[in-house]
Amino acid sequence: MSLPKRLIECVANVSEGRSLDVLDQLSAAIDAVPGCQLLHRDANVSAHRTVFTFAGTPEGVTEAAFQLYATAQRLIDMQQHSGEHPRIGAVDVCPLVNIKDVSQAELVALSQVLGMRVGEELQIPVFLYEQSATAEHRRNLATIRKGEYEGLEQKTKSPDWKPDFGPDYDAKFGATVLGARPFLIAWNINMEPGTPLSVAKDLAAKLRGSGRRGTPGLFPGLKAIGWEIEEFNRCQISCNVVDPDKTDLARVYLTAVNLAEEAGYRITGSELIGLIPEKYLRKAGKPFCFDGTPEGELSAAVSVLGLDDLGDFDYEDRVLERLMAKHLADSSL
Repeated sequence: MSLPKRLIECVANVSEGRSLDVLDQLSAAIDAVPGCQLLHRDANVSAHRTVFTFAGTPEGVTEAAFQLYATAQRLIDMQQHSGEHPRIGAVDVCPLVNIKDVSQAELVALSQVLGMRVGEELQIPVFLYEQSATAEHRRNLATIRKGEYEGLEQKTKSPDWKPDFGPDYDAKFGATVLGARPFLIAWNINMEPGTPLSVAKDLAAKLRGSGRRGTPGLFPGLKAIGWEIEEFNRCQISCNVVDPDKTDLARVYLTAVNLAEEAGYRITGSELIGLIPEKYLRKAGKPFCFDGTPEGELSAAVSVLGLDDLGDFDYEDRVLERLMAKHLADSSL
């Protein structure tokens, strides 16, 4: 079965990572929408957060996102939420990404219409970000999320931080950040158990483009923080590769390995969050592959990056294009 002519992806980050019943209801809300397929669900107990990746026609994906918001509004109470990951709402961030033949202008328009629906019909505060941002100071996710849920009520009292759609504040839901953006890769680098959190934070500052205290870091296309994940009994360097065309995963990883060794600590592998376009994983493995085949490059990347450090890793289930082909072959999309 051939893919639809136009495809987009949504990578919704939801502030629930512990209740299987809630996660199943959220998944069902996405799956029930024609023209859209839920491709992957990645839950983290310590972060109390789950990434839902779904793709399909622009109409199908935006409707599925709306239904996800409606279901999350009913099931999640941010007043009871705590977790390691920064967040401001039940559906914390909801990016739309072009996969095939949807222009940036149209993707921005789709996000604006979705944001208006979420704000007006569900009465959820909505901040538009990235390519959809209505002001330069709202473009960056971390800037919008600064202060997190606990500081949101006070933050939205400022004229600079009134939501783009919906009410100023909702104690139960919090707020959401929504917009069109390019592909990014969510990826965590694992420190050996017993590594102090301060070491992970220091390594993150050296690696990320923004650096620390005015000194730039090594990789302009990388955002990173250090955090501790109780679920894995270790610290991680939590990364967003925001410019994967210019930021090679293997180079970032091996640089982190060397910096850790210089500090007297060890990196044991890494963890991919959600899905990754095939070309970026193959790019990471290509210098370490001797047969030049796509499968060889993918296998080399899994080995070099230690993607099986925390559990089994099958690239057939984590590469976006391969997973889409598998799902769409059995769908009526």
